[in-house]
Amino acid sequence: MILSTTENIPAGEVAEVLGIARGSTVRARNVGRDLLAGLKNIVGGEISEYTKLLADSREQAMQRMTEDARRMGADAVIMVRMTTSTVMQGCSEILCYGTAVKLR
Repeated sequence: MILSTTENIPAGEVAEVLGIARGSTVRARNVGRDLLAGLKNIVGGEISEYTKLLADSREQAMQRMTEDARRMGADAVIMVRMTTSTVMQGCSEILCYGTAVKLR
């Protein structure tokens, strides 16, 4: 499956637009990470626990979008975007979406 943030794929022409492919995940922080993050916040620096949590969340959302596009019969997803929103305090959704297409 080809994923691209651009409008087209240089190696192929879009033959058919299948619709919007999407994938999301909702993640919450946990007490252990919050304690470590609180300590890190005092001394400064990257909060690697949250960096890993968000990186894993982005990968899962992208994987789910790819699976959605496969179910639609797509060869590629173009105009891929990601967004995040707060569901409740300490809990966020990461959404990955794009246009599922068939290539010539």
